Amino acid sequence: MVSAILMAVGWYHIRQGRKEVHMKIMLTAASFALTFFVIYMYRTIFVGNTSFGGPESMQVYYTIFLVFHILLATAGGLFGVVTLTLALRSSFSRHRKIGPWTAVIWFCTAVTGVMVYLLLYVLYPHGTTTGLFDAIF
Repeated sequence: MVSAILMAVGWYHIRQGRKEVHMKIMLTAASFALTFFVIYMYRTIFVGNTSFGGPESMQVYYTIFLVFHILLATAGGLFGVVTLTLALRSSFSRHRKIGPWTAVIWFCTAVTGVMVYLLLYVLYPHGTTTGLFDAIF
């Protein structure tokens, strides 16, 4: 969520013509996203994932929502790498074309990520912590 907020702030600054501030904020946003990804992968590999503990009637909806979030996160990560690479290589015309799409995908990823967290830990009692595929399916 922090990376998405920083991305919104960076987007604001580029709209104001503040390229240096935009660059610094976007690199910070990417750093937060990468840090979250590393922590998430560490937890997935060494601890496992938590299965949905809500009512069985909600399981299919949760699973569809989770798969949608995973697809968005994957697309957002790939778009992020491409967008950053274009900027770092000074290919700004292509960066400007793909950047807004990357931001929208990342905002949706952040929102769905928060919703997954709420469904797993706040709205319903969490299930057991298991391996990745057992938690998803």
